[in-house]
Amino acid sequence: MTEMLNKAKKEQYAVGQFNINNLEFAQGILLAAEEEQSPVICGLSKGAAKYMGGFQTAVHIVEGLMKDYDITVPVAIHLDHGSSVELCVEAIHAGVSSVMIDASHLPIEENIRITNEVLKIARVTGVSVEAEVGHVGAQDSGVITNPEEAYAKVEDCLKLIEETDVDCFAPALGSVHGPYKGEPHLAFDRMQEIHEKTDKPLVLHGGSGLPAQDIQRAISLGTSKINVNTENQIAATKTVREILNEKPELYDPRKYLGPAQASIKAVVQEKMQEFGSSKKASQEVSV
Repeated sequence: MTEMLNKAKKEQYAVGQFNINNLEFAQGILLAAEEEQSPVICGLSKGAAKYMGGFQTAVHIVEGLMKDYDITVPVAIHLDHGSSVELCVEAIHAGVSSVMIDASHLPIEENIRITNEVLKIARVTGVSVEAEVGHVGAQDSGVITNPEEAYAKVEDCLKLIEETDVDCFAPALGSVHGPYKGEPHLAFDRMQEIHEKTDKPLVLHGGSGLPAQDIQRAISLGTSKINVNTENQIAATKTVREILNEKPELYDPRKYLGPAQASIKAVVQEKMQEFGSSKKASQEVSV
C-alpha cells in the first residue's frame, strides 16, 4: 500500500479502499480494478472478517480470486480500523499487506505509543501502517459541525508524524462513516495545512456520498487514499431488493447475488474514474 499511495500522491490521484463484506464484494471490487487497470485496496473490518469466518478466510478469498481471475493490477489487503495491537497482529499473521491501527479515541501520546507498537511488528513483516488522528464520525452521528470537538488538530498530526514512521494517516476533518445526514463540510483549510506540514499521504474515511468537487479538492491537498463502503452496500442491497420484489418466487441466490456483484463493480469503476486511479496500474508496484 505504501508504494501505491506514494505514487498516487506524486501523480495527484487517489487509490480507493473498497471494503469486502462477502464473496460478491470481493469479486466486484477485483473485477472493476482489472477492467479499469487501477490499483486497489481491499478493506477488511473486524466485523466483516468475523462474518466471513475469520481473517484467514477473508484473505484467502481475495488471494484465490486474484489467481482465478488472473488479476494483474496491484492489490493491497488492508485491516480497516484495527482497534488494538493484538487485532493488527492477528490480521498480519493471516496475510494482510497493510493495517490501520485506530487509537484515535485516546490522547495523542497514547495514540502514538500504540501506533509505534504496531509499527515495530509491521516493519519486520513488511506490512504498511495507517493511523488516525481525531475521530471520524459514525453514520448515526450525522455531519460533524464543530471542528474543535472531533476534527484533527494540526499540532497532533505533526506530533504523530514526528514521533512515528507511519506510511499514511487519516486526519478527521468532517467526513463520516455511512450516509451523510445533511451537507458534508470538510475542513479544507486545515487539510491544506496538515498536508503542507507533514508531507505524508492523507486518507479520507467516509468517502461515500461526498460531492465530486470535494473529492477533487481533497486529492489536490494530498489525499491519496479514499475509503468507500456504504455506496457499495446500498447499490448491492437495492439490486437484490428489486429482483426479489419483481420475482418473489426466486430462490437461487446466484440469480440475485450475481446482479448485486455487478452493481458493486459498477460503483467501484465509477469511483476509480472519479479518483483518477484508472489506467494508473503499474507493474513496477508490487502486488
